[in-house]
This record gives sequence, C-alpha cells and structure tokens, in this order.
Amino acid sequence: MTAPIPVVVAGALGRMGAEVIRAVTGAADCTLVGAIDNTPGKEGVDVGLELGLEELTVAVTADFEGCLCAVSQSVRDAGKAAVLVDFTHPSVVYEHTRAAIAYGVHPVIGTTGLTPQQLQDLSVFSAKASIGGAVIPNFSVGMVLLQQAAAAAARFYDHAELTELHHNRKADAPSGTCIKTAELMEELGKSFNQAEVDEHESLEGSRGGRRDSGLRLHSLRLPGLVAHQEVMFGAPGETYTLRHDTIDRAAYMPGVLLTIRKVHSLEGLVYGLERLI
Repeated sequence: MTAPIPVVVAGALGRMGAEVIRAVTGAADCTLVGAIDNTPGKEGVDVGLELGLEELTVAVTADFEGCLCAVSQSVRDAGKAAVLVDFTHPSVVYEHTRAAIAYGVHPVIGTTGLTPQQLQDLSVFSAKASIGGAVIPNFSVGMVLLQQAAAAAARFYDHAELTELHHNRKADAPSGTCIKTAELMEELGKSFNQAEVDEHESLEGSRGGRRDSGLRLHSLRLPGLVAHQEVMFGAPGETYTLRHDTIDRAAYMPGVLLTIRKVHSLEGLVYGLERLI
C-alpha cells in the first residue's frame, strides 16, 4: 500500500486552513504532519482539538521554517516528500513559497498576491531545485469553467468588464482569480473597451482598475460574501454575463486534494488549476 502524502498546512486556524485540515484528515491518502499559524496564544495546542475535531497529535506552531525543516527531515528519512498548503497572507506568500522549495517541500499555494515577477522568480527557483509546485488562485472547478468560457467569449466581444466580490477580510484587490481570468482573456492579443467618449471620473476609482488590454476590473468587499466573480460582455443590442458564486469553502477542497495528489509529479511551478485538470 502506498504511504499517505505528508501535508503541512500554513494558516491552519484560518477559515481556509481549517477547511483544508478537515479535508486532509478525511482523505485516506493524506496525513497531516504540520500546522502553522501565528494566532496569539495558540502555540502548542493540538490543531484537531482547536478546530473541534478529534485529537490529531499535531501541535500548532508559529515557526514556519522550523516546521518545514523538521518535517522535511522526517519525511526524507521515510523516502517521501511533503506538501505545503499555504493560505496565509500576500505579505509573506513569496517567502513561504521560496522556503518550501528550499527545504524540498512541494508548495501548493492558495494565497494570492504574488506579482508576475515573483511568479517568474519562483518558477526559475523551482526548476533549478527540481521541486514541483503549484500556485492556484482559485481551487474551484466551477471557476476554471467560467474562466475558459470567458476566454472563449472574448473572441467575439470587444467590450468586457470583470467584477469580483469577496469578504471584507481579504487583503489583496483585485483577487488573483480575477487577474487570472483577465490574463486568459488577453491571450488573444486583442484590445478591449475602445473609448467612445472623453471619459473622466468625478470620484477616483469609480471605473475600476484598467489593464493595458483595456479590460477593467472591479473589487467589492463586504461581510457576508465568500467569493464571487462576474464577467460581463457587451455588444450592440445584447449583454452576455458569466458568474460564479462560492457559497461554502468546502467547494474548494476537491481542487485542493487534486493538487496535493498531483504536485509531486510536476517538474516545475504551475500557475492555475486548469493546468492540472
């Protein structure tokens, strides 16, 4: 029988991290070996008991590199590489991803906010280290389908705007998912939203952020939301709207587990769930 995949979760006590731990502990081919979180007063507590699960004998630690080092050594002795699932903060995600690769741990990154240059640097570092990894702006299969539909529709429409809506504790805007959707639409190499009037804003930011392609991205942040995205296309006499709504974070877990299972076979760093399905 194949040994289960050792998994470390960073941001373990956050909403996404907690959901990942539930999914990992419920998967027969995965085993939780580390839980990283810097919530004050939680150092050393059993992560399972803290999340209302059974005791998992995995203590919460705030020492990111210390945890990776210990896990890397223990699983190396057993002949198995570990996987890091990171749902933390844009301010630390680059350092976390680089550290994981350096310790021989396969990064599965759900935290958004990496710049194109950072992604390029990490891709080069991953290839040199021969450590496969994945940066996934959105783990929902439904969102991948929306993005593919948006890329197809962009062939036929010259006017389009994107709106993403998230809970008000999301740190970056626009979301990585929305940026990824725009990038897929832009692969055609065309320009969007040619101006027909001398447009100006009486309130700065009213028209959203404009990309070089002409696509405009809008971000909303409100309590009560989880994650939602809409792409609206316009043409004379019609509009065409694509929308995806995440109602519960459990929707992301099939994509998370899929990535955990496939990341060992990757030769470098991939960006986007569509590269894996």
